[in-house]
Amino acid sequence: MGHSRPQPRQSPRSATARAASRPSGPLRPRRRSILGAGGLAAGLGASTLAGCGSSSGDRASIVVAIVSNPQMQDAISLIDHFRAEHPDIDVQFVSLPENEARAKITASVASGGGEFDVVMISNYETPLWAPNDWLTDLEPYIAKTEGYAPEDFVPTIRDSLTVDGSMYSVPFYGESAFLVYRQDLFDEAGLEMPAHPSWEDLRSFASTLHDPEGGLSGIALRGLAGWGENLAPMSTVLNTYGGCWFDMDWAPQLNSPEVHEAVSMYVDTLRSYGQPGAATSGFGECLTHFSQGNAAMWFDASSMVSGVENPDSSTVVGTTGYALGPTKLTEYAGWLYSWALAIPQTSQQKDAAWEFIAWMTHPDYFQLVGEEIGWEALPPGSRLSTYEIPEYAELSENYAEPTLDSMENSTQENSMTVEVPYDGLQNVVIPEFQDLGTRVGQQFSAAIAGQKSVDDALKQSQGFAESVARTYGWEG
Repeated sequence: MGHSRPQPRQSPRSATARAASRPSGPLRPRRRSILGAGGLAAGLGASTLAGCGSSSGDRASIVVAIVSNPQMQDAISLIDHFRAEHPDIDVQFVSLPENEARAKITASVASGGGEFDVVMISNYETPLWAPNDWLTDLEPYIAKTEGYAPEDFVPTIRDSLTVDGSMYSVPFYGESAFLVYRQDLFDEAGLEMPAHPSWEDLRSFASTLHDPEGGLSGIALRGLAGWGENLAPMSTVLNTYGGCWFDMDWAPQLNSPEVHEAVSMYVDTLRSYGQPGAATSGFGECLTHFSQGNAAMWFDASSMVSGVENPDSSTVVGTTGYALGPTKLTEYAGWLYSWALAIPQTSQQKDAAWEFIAWMTHPDYFQLVGEEIGWEALPPGSRLSTYEIPEYAELSENYAEPTLDSMENSTQENSMTVEVPYDGLQNVVIPEFQDLGTRVGQQFSAAIAGQKSVDDALKQSQGFAESVARTYGWEG
């Protein structure tokens, strides 16, 4: 499905940024085996810093802003391996919860504040920020890094981080969405999960297995308000039910019959068969609920496997099955998301910043994580070769195929029924979506909580979308 990319409003800084000189010639990283640094005490505590990277003599200091989640904490714990290979580079981390990290990174990069030399962003920010000249073109660095293998990145993830033929961020991990279910409960009930289930299938299964008195929910789904929380799965439902956020004339579509049917189904499913406290359940709460044996199914990010299949924290290891995301009118229903690393144009330590990025996203890093922390801790969904590592291939036998199948087909062509003027599946890749998505997510969460009707939630959401649509030329 061809479509034109929306034209984000340019930051006042853009003109100045474009006039800024391009980064100086990249320093060719020396080929190193990051596995050769074992034996050193690992661990560098996260810190909150006010200053940016600097250099002193032959030493460089860089500040890395990352989202605090288990995979990133693993990287921090392994930093002494990087130090041993790069004794001339000091790394200081700013590790923050997702919402706080996104706000601080956005404010810093958009204003040219220069606090950070490496930032963790996603495939939402990358195509918006690169045209504004806020990010460094990484292609020259990639080309001169031996063994980096950019062709090994999952193609849809690589494409989502590429602007005009150049990568402006490189993936640390990637995800789509799929369904996990309790194979043991399905077997006991005589149920069989299709490889491509529909929402009608899931509602039928949930109705059969829902047992609140026995502490079992038929299904777990996100209800917590937020464009990165409940709107992630709910947007895929809108898509597969034939809805969208805006039509090709940028007319808002949140009051369309298709969107009404999709939201009504999602809300009713959660209120009828969902987990207790669904309106305040985000990814973390759903993970806990399912991995502690309290839900029969869960539709969410494919990165869930790091928790669901972790024997140290999950009670359902060995009882699970996986299937593609539920659909209605489309062949697939998933999303595509990546946490990636980028270098702001304002960094004065670009060469050192790339040395760190190359270490953290190099194929060798995955071997290091597997051997030092555990194979279940590998950052999933960024490199195809991850699934060829024998130890990980054995571990991921049940979910590797649906993960890669979903990621390969998480495109608008396969997951939507209508042509739209924007990029994105679980979001709308326009600058205004952070605020719009938050507001709409709050309305949907209120409907899940029973505080307002779906009709009222969609009426209010349509009003929010109309305000945004006028900035793109809609005259309604």
